[in-house]
Amino acid sequence: MSTTSSPRATATAGAEELAALRAAVRQVCSRFGHDYYVRTSAEGGNARELWTALGEIGALGVAIPEEHGGGGQGIEALAVVAEEVAACGSPLMLIALSPAVCATMLADHGSPAQQQEWLPGLADGSKVLAFAITEPDAGSNAHNISTRAVFEDGAWVLSGQKYYVSHVDNADAMVVIADAQGGPDQLPPGPKAFLVPTEVEGLSRSEIAVEIISPERQYSLFLDRVRVPADAIVGGERGLGVLFSGLNPERILSAALLNGISRYAVDKAVAYARDRVVWSEPIGAHQAIAHPLARAETRLTAARLLTLEAARAADRGETGGVAAAMAKLEASETASLALDAAMQTHGGNGMAREYGLATLSGLVRLFRIAPVSSEMLLNHIAHKALRLPRSYR
Repeated sequence: MSTTSSPRATATAGAEELAALRAAVRQVCSRFGHDYYVRTSAEGGNARELWTALGEIGALGVAIPEEHGGGGQGIEALAVVAEEVAACGSPLMLIALSPAVCATMLADHGSPAQQQEWLPGLADGSKVLAFAITEPDAGSNAHNISTRAVFEDGAWVLSGQKYYVSHVDNADAMVVIADAQGGPDQLPPGPKAFLVPTEVEGLSRSEIAVEIISPERQYSLFLDRVRVPADAIVGGERGLGVLFSGLNPERILSAALLNGISRYAVDKAVAYARDRVVWSEPIGAHQAIAHPLARAETRLTAARLLTLEAARAADRGETGGVAAAMAKLEASETASLALDAAMQTHGGNGMAREYGLATLSGLVRLFRIAPVSSEMLLNHIAHKALRLPRSYR
């Protein structure tokens, strides 16, 4: 895997600190649980009570530098938070976006003014950022985005469309990726990151109806000559560098979230298999029940180790793209396996909403597509780790 340095290395938390963090998050999340997650999904409440509670104990800011109000403990610590939240039945995708993608971009590349404005609020949960990169005609090819940023009369003017942008209704602003050149610094062409308020003239949105249960909505965005100040650009000419500094944390946090879902599913299935008696003994005594759960537990252990290595690579200041790709790939496939085994263990009850398993089916399936598809992850691993010819341009 690559050992190219990223803009900063982070002092990682020790084992005792991480154990204390895990326990604190579990205690907070135990007050909410899966029923809360399902209810707020139906109500459109964005699970703000849970988010606020996590912010109050400092869990959302563990990866943000201490000088900006965070814990300075790194991506490994934030992955612990994501996993525990999901293991309690509330897998909030926002954890992989606002305190991971966006906060990392700003911590690594933001101006002092941008860092002062955003990082303390991201750390305590009082501010939320969305991330807008996907477009209908670009797919996984970030080089092919059509949203443009043109510098006019001392400001950037953005025009274009974004697709599948999460929790826009819950965010104060977005990091929007647009193709820009010129400007006061005569930037080279290519993708650049811009801070764009969610309530700004020229920006409209429409909700995308998706078949998942989640308190986080998906939106299409339309930018019709949206004006933002000259200093709204993040990282200046380091366009791709800014973008990629956030993508690996997104994959790592997605993996951690999926590992938490797998834990949640396996734990529920094991408890059910121990207690459920159909003939003369608990159903967990039968290999048809026990073996799929044992396989899921084995895969989960591997996925957690891959996620740990990817997080530690990020905290060492390495690019770690292969490790992040492997972690997200294995975690998404394991979550599908674990949830399916848990539902099968429950029989007909696996489809009943009150048992809290089928309610996660759509979300788990989504993670094999987003934030990057399994096929693109395999492409990256084949090209970077195995040195095979690139299959795409």
